[in-house]
Amino acid sequence: MRGARLIHGLIAIACAAGLPAAASAQSKPSGLKARAISGVEARAKLAQVVNDSVFSFAELGLHETETSRYLTELLEKEGFTVERGVSGLPTGWVARWTHGSGGPVIAVGSDIDGIPKASQKPGIPWHDPMVPGGPGHGEGHNSGQAVNIVAALAVKELMQKENIAGTLVLWPGVAEELLAGKAYFVRDGVFKDVDAVLFTHVSNNLGTAYGQPGGTGLVSVEYTFSGESAHSAGAPWRGKSALDGVMLMGTGWDFRREHLRPEQRSHYVITDGGDQPNVVPQRASIWFYFREIGFDGIKKNFEIGNTIADAAAKMTDTTVTRRILGTAAPRHFNKPMAEAAYANIRMVGLPQWSADDQAFAKAVQTNLKAEKVEGLATKIEDLKPPVENPPSGGSDDIGDVAWTVPTITIGYPSNIPGLPGHNWSNAIAMATPIAHKGVVAGAKVMAMTMIDLLTKPELLKASKAYFTDVQTKNQKYVSMISATDKPALELNADIMARFKPELSKYYYQPERYGTYLEQLGIKWPTLTKADVAKGTGDGGQ
Repeated sequence: MRGARLIHGLIAIACAAGLPAAASAQSKPSGLKARAISGVEARAKLAQVVNDSVFSFAELGLHETETSRYLTELLEKEGFTVERGVSGLPTGWVARWTHGSGGPVIAVGSDIDGIPKASQKPGIPWHDPMVPGGPGHGEGHNSGQAVNIVAALAVKELMQKENIAGTLVLWPGVAEELLAGKAYFVRDGVFKDVDAVLFTHVSNNLGTAYGQPGGTGLVSVEYTFSGESAHSAGAPWRGKSALDGVMLMGTGWDFRREHLRPEQRSHYVITDGGDQPNVVPQRASIWFYFREIGFDGIKKNFEIGNTIADAAAKMTDTTVTRRILGTAAPRHFNKPMAEAAYANIRMVGLPQWSADDQAFAKAVQTNLKAEKVEGLATKIEDLKPPVENPPSGGSDDIGDVAWTVPTITIGYPSNIPGLPGHNWSNAIAMATPIAHKGVVAGAKVMAMTMIDLLTKPELLKASKAYFTDVQTKNQKYVSMISATDKPALELNADIMARFKPELSKYYYQPERYGTYLEQLGIKWPTLTKADVAKGTGDGGQ
């Protein structure tokens, strides 16, 4: 405790002097934080097993069945009480553990879903799918729960030994790639009694941020047009083409883009274009993502989309309905929590990468034609204030949580810089020593930050003040889903039904193999195809 108070005091002094807080913090943790780090290191093997197991399941959003079963059973064995099927999500769950009475409630989350067509053998620095055409962890979401569980177990042990009161809540980001899970958790009150949320996401460095980062919020909507079928050659005049409605809506939106703010991002796919060419389609659907920087912009673009859909229906004498498939609020992260986490990041530092780790990373960067072939990160980036005008970009439904309770995201270095994202190449490192080392580093930061929140009432007070007086002073949370909206559970169902039998042949067996690479017979590091030939296997079962 003395070490924790000393760090806090040094940070306060540094801030008062106008200096970067982390620069004045002591270089090595002591007291409870040092013990938390020891607890994480003692569970490094568990971190590797959880990371590799979830990687091997390779499940898509809303169908993370094996992943959720595995994680919840593990948490139950560790004394957590698990509620399953939360918010109508079959793979949604919340795990709770309480010590003593009162004390802060700290919720720790991370995403669990994969990417379509991202199947990839780990440790092979070129495209080599495990199951051709199958899903894989091309976003690295297999690693975050390993970070959280190991950190939580280390902190849980300290809470018992030192009689620290509080509640730990672990939860999954279901279907983040579809932005189809967290808003339902928020709507249904999962975070109503939570004091702070720590979220983790894979990165190629250790880092965190506060304020509004770059990126967007969005609403994901499917429009379904209904018409009348007819013989396309015999009596097309008797048909009312739903596909015509879909195509006119797409065309109308494309023409409207020129007159939208440049910060917006929007995309669509036709999910149902009819049955066959000689039948006028009586049903067709188009799926849109409407992205914008702020709540008002998202709402405005959604309304424009609805207007264009209605107009397309009138032009084709069809009808149109809409269904929200997902939503993500613009993100905004808590400043006091981010500053505390960054001080811990500075104390933990990046992993000690081996020569093999660096050689492998450079081989991947070379093969992927990355702009820079510099290997893994060796320097922690500064904690930077948010930019005045956040740039556009991707979305993450952690934003819905962050507008409900003080929240930050901590990135940890389990992947390789310079990769495209949402791609098979982002799965290459995710069950290798690079991922394993990054997970342990992230777990140390998470455990230390959880200790801060549990033992420093002033940090929680400052975090809540920022949330109330800064973040939500002029902008409140705007939910895009109604009380009656339900998760679109049919999404990804056909893909998983098709690929799961083949994927299951590659599930990790930790009782037989030390690592997933060992199970697959992949030599570390494999840098060229010649290495495969002289390795322990060919990357198969």
